[in-house]
Amino acid sequence: MYVIVAGGGKVGLNLTRELMAKGHEVTLIENNRRRYTILEPQLEHIVHLGDATELWVLERAGIERADMVIAVTGDDEDNIIISQVAREKYGREKIIARCNNIRNMEHFDLLDIKPVISSTDLILRLIEHEVPQYGLVHLLKLQAEDLEIIEVEVSAGSPSAGKTVGEIDLPDGGLIIAILREGEGIVPSGDTLINSGDEVMLILNPGLEDNITRLFTAPEESFI
Repeated sequence: MYVIVAGGGKVGLNLTRELMAKGHEVTLIENNRRRYTILEPQLEHIVHLGDATELWVLERAGIERADMVIAVTGDDEDNIIISQVAREKYGREKIIARCNNIRNMEHFDLLDIKPVISSTDLILRLIEHEVPQYGLVHLLKLQAEDLEIIEVEVSAGSPSAGKTVGEIDLPDGGLIIAILREGEGIVPSGDTLINSGDEVMLILNPGLEDNITRLFTAPEESFI
């Protein structure tokens, strides 16, 4: 692929290096001249000095032939503008944006910019994963496909504990895809038994979380 990365901070630099190591062609755009002078000796000709929110900078970088545009500057407003311009002006379909302040996620959603990566959100999900008291954990949201992947811990006394996967009456739009048990992952079949303490991963349509929670937690428990 040919990838344009906007933002030469630590994220942009490491991402550029990894993409190059995988054999992709990359152009990194950095607006700060001091930062550019640090990056240029490391990456040489692939670094462009300029503001990626400006059309001529993007065109100089070759956005019209870019397979993917990644906006990872430290400014959410810039990332929104870069994403919008890449999609609406140049018709780029594969766009990834970084959200620095989780409070701005709603603005990315409002403008239908996706996927959006927020380090704060990722860390919160990891915390939820490591703290059983959270119960249901949202692992991944596939907005374009209208799907999400969640994880829920099976409580003793829940409707699903002690049943096989095939015996669980999942709502339409929900599917068990994995079971985590004592540090090991299991790809289940219909005959796989679900025990209390298991962590069950499901893929489902949004809006089914309440129904799923009731299946895997005891009646007296409530996590949502």
